Formats: sequence, C-alpha cells, structure tokens
Amino acid sequence: MDSDSGSYFNSSMLFKASILTISFTTIYFYKTGKQFNVIPIAASKVDSVPAMVIAKPAEKKKKKTIYLTFDDGPDKGTKIVYNILKQEETPATLFIVGEHVYGSRMQQNIYDSLKACNYFELANHSYSHAFRNNFNTFYSESDSAVEDFEKSADSLHFTNNIIRTPGRNIWRTSGIKSTDIKSSATTADSLYNSGFTAVGWDVEWHYNDVQRLVQTDSQMLNIIDSAFAKKQTKTANHLVLLAHDRTFKTSDDSASLHRFINRLKSQHQYEFAVISNYPGLVNDSLNSK
Repeated sequence: MDSDSGSYFNSSMLFKASILTISFTTIYFYKTGKQFNVIPIAASKVDSVPAMVIAKPAEKKKKKTIYLTFDDGPDKGTKIVYNILKQEETPATLFIVGEHVYGSRMQQNIYDSLKACNYFELANHSYSHAFRNNFNTFYSESDSAVEDFEKSADSLHFTNNIIRTPGRNIWRTSGIKSTDIKSSATTADSLYNSGFTAVGWDVEWHYNDVQRLVQTDSQMLNIIDSAFAKKQTKTANHLVLLAHDRTFKTSDDSASLHRFINRLKSQHQYEFAVISNYPGLVNDSLNSK
C-alpha cells in the first residue's frame, strides 16, 4: 500500500471515530436528561480613557499699591529723599510749596532736579503753606486759599491739578469726599469747584518737636500691614503714606527710610505708584479746568 493510501485510511478511521464519539455523547446526555451548562463570559469592558484634566494657571494675586508722598519740599532733607528714591528706582509724589522753591538758589536747584527725574511726580501744596501755618485764617478765607493754590500752580507750572491742603487731611475727588476738621469743609469745596483735586492720606509717618521720626521703619511696616488687613484705607488695596522731607535730614532717619522701602519691596505683595494713578484721579484730571 502506498503512502497516499495509508494516509487516506488513517484519515477515514479518525473521522469515523469522531462521529461515533459525538453520537455516544449526544445519546448519553439525552437519556440522562443532563444539559450543557453554558457559562456566559462577560465581555470585558473597554477601559475608558480618563479625561485629561487641564490645570488652570494659578491666578496672579493682585498686589496692593502704596503711594509714597512727601510734603513741604524743597526743604532740608529733600535732597536725601531724592537720592534714596532714585537709587531704589521707587516712584513717589512730592507736594511742593511755592515759597520753598524760591527760598534760595539751592532749593531752586533741588526743584529742577526733581522735575528732571522720571521717578517723581510733583504736585501742589499751596504757595504759602497756609499763610505760613496760619491754618485757621487760611481755611476761613476760601477765596484767598484758592488764590494761593492758583499762584503756586501758575508759578511752578504743575502738569496736574492734584493738591494737598496744608495741615488738613482733606479728600476731594470724584469718588471721595472727606474733611478731618469740619471748619475747613467750605474751603475744601471751593478748591474742588475751582478745578483742584485734593488728596489726603491714610497713614502718616509722625515726627516729634525736633523733626525726628517717631516710628521706626519696622513699626511703620507693621502699621501699613495692619491698615490693609483691617481695611482702614480710603480705597481697598490702595494706601497713601504721608511723610515730610525734613524728617530725613539725619543719617539715622534717612537710613530708616531706606530700610523701609527695601522691606516693602522684599514682601512682594506691594507695588509703588505716583498719586495721579490713584483710582478716580485720572477722571478728575480730565475734568479739571
């Protein structure tokens, strides 16, 4: 028998054996009543692809703005303040007294230096400083007070209409109306109606009878932190600080100013601006005379 015949025989026998096996198995289950148990196999769920979570960029925390303002210049100490602020590249507003500019050649030179520096904004602090500190008379004569500020504005050629009233914490802006001493209210209103915008202050760096600072730089920093925390400023997140040029004429007090500015900068929650950037003052300037 050749190989092909053998292969055919083996295949035939295998096929017959398979048929017999299936037949016997079917008969057995039929007679015994047994059934095939079909075990369902759950189809595996397709793993869901997790949604990609895109993290939102952290919102940049808005900084609080501090407006450094210095009154009564040019005076003893003004040049020192000028040097510190310029070295630290810190913007500030200096409220200038007309008579002080023309008091001496040195004061005129200081004023010229202030005008030429981009870090400083110059604003009107009256011409005579309330008739040389005669506050009661000054604020009881509204017309004369207005004329005094106008004289300063005309002679010093200020580029804004912002003023600070001598010896009084007065605010007259489009959004703030405040007078610390009620007897000054009429004059404050007259100044505003004449086109001036009066800006007072939130915190003052006090000085004693010999023109020396009362608070240390650390104490002033705590006072500012507290004023913001307790919402004790005229406008939320904006603080106007009043200081006086003459209180920084000594090396100790000027060093306090220098440390004070550096400590404010190091906290990274504060920024500095000139007073014309205070909220609402832009509109006041546009509506000025």
